[in-house]
Amino acid sequence: MAGGFRLEFDPEAALKQLRKDKDLKRVIARVGDFKLALRPNHSPFEALAESIVYQQLNGKVAATIWGRFKGLFESAHLRPEDVLAADIEVLRSAGLSAAKAVAVRDLSEKTLMGLVPGWGGLRKLDDEEIITRMTDVRGIGRWTVEMLLIFRLGRPDIWPVDDFAVRTAYGDVFGIEKVNLKEMRQRAEAWRPYRSVVAWYLWRWYKP
Repeated sequence: MAGGFRLEFDPEAALKQLRKDKDLKRVIARVGDFKLALRPNHSPFEALAESIVYQQLNGKVAATIWGRFKGLFESAHLRPEDVLAADIEVLRSAGLSAAKAVAVRDLSEKTLMGLVPGWGGLRKLDDEEIITRMTDVRGIGRWTVEMLLIFRLGRPDIWPVDDFAVRTAYGDVFGIEKVNLKEMRQRAEAWRPYRSVVAWYLWRWYKP
């Protein structure tokens, strides 16, 4: 994949290990081939700004606002200096809430401070260091960073227990009516270092 957006693991090796768990073997058989497609983006800054815009919105609505937001600037790619040069009310004119406009500005400031590096710099950091850095930005929580780690960087061992669909599918697969996050984390220890693959399969198992 262009621009270095490649999985950081061998999916076949992951499936070979995970099939040793009889419940996961059943899930893999039903869902089918592992087809995680990474979503390239110009920069981590732009990817995180997009995540902020999309929070708590219908996908179609969020896409419209994101398009309007990027359209405020002349550059083809979102740049932190451009965001900071724009008045809050200009940012809000694209459809951003006041909180999201402030969050995008905070992201811009911290990117220029060096907290949010480019993709090359980000790939040199381990998962928890990336999570610690990114969650220092207003409006960005652990789940948002975990999605970046899985779907942008292709990291193999992210276990997003805060994701509703993952928790719900987990309870269904293992016959647990009320999922306990501590137990969920403990069981997943046996799936290291491929918990991202388990999460991907649970997303596809999930039925709303």
